[in-house]
Amino acid sequence: MYCLHPRVIALSFLPLIIMAAISLALAYFFWNDALTGVRAGLDSYELLGSMVRWLEGLGLGDLRVVLAPTILLFLTIPLIVMASLLFVALLMTPTMVALVAERRFPALERKKGGSLLASLFWSLSSTLLAAIALLVSIPLWLIPPLILILPPLIWGWLTYRVMSYDALVDHASAEERREIFRRHRSSLLGIGVLSGYLGAAPSLIWASGAMFVAMAPILVPVAIWIYTLGFAFSSLWFAHYCLAALEQLRKQNMPPALDQPAQAAIESIA
Repeated sequence: MYCLHPRVIALSFLPLIIMAAISLALAYFFWNDALTGVRAGLDSYELLGSMVRWLEGLGLGDLRVVLAPTILLFLTIPLIVMASLLFVALLMTPTMVALVAERRFPALERKKGGSLLASLFWSLSSTLLAAIALLVSIPLWLIPPLILILPPLIWGWLTYRVMSYDALVDHASAEERREIFRRHRSSLLGIGVLSGYLGAAPSLIWASGAMFVAMAPILVPVAIWIYTLGFAFSSLWFAHYCLAALEQLRKQNMPPALDQPAQAAIESIA
């Protein structure tokens, strides 16, 4: 329900505007060159050329025209996903964590166990590791089941790393954050993986983009906004879970309350 809060809906347009502007600018300056490179790469593979000619002989006459733009669109999906996650973490998560804390955990002390610079470094380093994992795993995507498993798992791991850190950076100390990660690692990773599969929802948009490449300038911003809302949902999920875990941890670490006779005796001695 927090996703329907006017503040969250309004914030979701900020990453959309920034990413749409960047995407359109990159497409304007580099789309034709990238398209030429992909087509040259496709033409260099004789086996692929024979397959395309065979499919064209079956009546798919436009396959050669749409194949290169479709491949280029699908190659940009991981970049769009990771950029959406980073923009949500930087531009939306602090406000959403504050919203959850204000409504559900108003008495939770803020120990400031991190900084904006530390959060940015954590997010960028995690994104770099995820990008390397995606690049290494690309050959495995040719195995049909794995393309439905590996990218969401990598996106889920990245979501877990970024969102759980940002959910605790303001309220938890560094020691508390490490303890929560140790105790709840499997649950946090599970939330991240489910969020990763939720992030696969815009694949319907990309499937339409493969069929109607000319609609990409419209479909790309729509897909970016869906990614943004999906990551906003996961950010709120991590905020609720992590702040509840922090509250429970502090309750467990509180010294046991003395009974009334003992308290009276201490006060009389004092």
